[in-house]
Amino acid sequence: MAAPVQQPPQPADGKRKGKAQYMQAKRARRCEAAGPRQLEPGLQGILITCNMNERKCVEEAYSLLNEYGDDMYGPEKFTDKNQQSSGNEGEDDDVEAALKKEVDDIRASTEMRLRRFQSMESGANNVVFIRTLGIEPEKLVHHILQDMYKTKKKKTRVILRMLPVSGTCKAFLEDMKKYAETFLEPWFKAPNKGTFQIVYKSRNNSHMNREEVIKELAGIVGSLNSENKVDLTNPQYTVVVEIIKAVCCLSVVKDYMLFRKYNLQEVVKSAKDLSQLNPKQAAHVGNGKEAKQESGDKSNQSDPTEGKHNQQEAPENSGGVEQTKPMSETEAVNDGGTKPELVSQVPEESKSSENDLT
Repeated sequence: MAAPVQQPPQPADGKRKGKAQYMQAKRARRCEAAGPRQLEPGLQGILITCNMNERKCVEEAYSLLNEYGDDMYGPEKFTDKNQQSSGNEGEDDDVEAALKKEVDDIRASTEMRLRRFQSMESGANNVVFIRTLGIEPEKLVHHILQDMYKTKKKKTRVILRMLPVSGTCKAFLEDMKKYAETFLEPWFKAPNKGTFQIVYKSRNNSHMNREEVIKELAGIVGSLNSENKVDLTNPQYTVVVEIIKAVCCLSVVKDYMLFRKYNLQEVVKSAKDLSQLNPKQAAHVGNGKEAKQESGDKSNQSDPTEGKHNQQEAPENSGGVEQTKPMSETEAVNDGGTKPELVSQVPEESKSSENDLT
């Protein structure tokens, strides 16, 4: 007679573990094996905004990044774990050598799981962060946008903007100032110079002041070289500041206005498409306004956590910074793919009076 099947022991309270508990444990083991799983200081990558479908956004991002990543850097290579460990088989003479070998094997196994592109939790709705390894994110993203701008071939459906993140630090003013002094040197420290603007966006963060951040960063750029000038129309460089919770993402990009604020939906539109818009809509696109999905899409609902934040391209004059445009340009955008706000809702006179550059 077959032995009865033993049932797994039940907890003392008679309740089984819920699915959430198993998922948390599984996620914890995966985090330990493959590195951090959320945006944090010390990372490089690409910040991607999408249209209410983060899962599809990640799929499109992997497809697009792998395609152009292979084109620029060649196919991704992986190391055979057996080949790594075979050379250490004769080093198990004592306990210390055996322990060292085990640690090396664990480290090698972890490194094999760290892919060239890895999706992470960004900390904000409709925003995806793709961590990069061995990749220069600003060059890769510029290459993608340049190709799409030339070919006018649409390759994504839910991805809106794709912003490179060359460095991250804690989102506190002192930390940002200290980090930016070194971070901005390759572009703005003498003998390097150029015209610039600062684009600021904050999500799920209430302790940072936009005007103060822009003023401090503009002052740092001016201190690196007094010949650096502010240009809000067609700057050589755009300093992108993206703050999510307690993490500040920084990058310096080129052709920001030409590539429609690095918006993949707008960059593929031809001049003929723009001519079909009414003058007010064409002005929005011509100035690089945020691209939006079709107004009939019912899924485009604004994220209440982001509705309070505006994007500003107005570095204040500080130190020796000259400026070619004496007035700031503040524009209301929502990276979640919502409908654009009407310009008439915010009179131009009120904007210039609030953020006048002296």
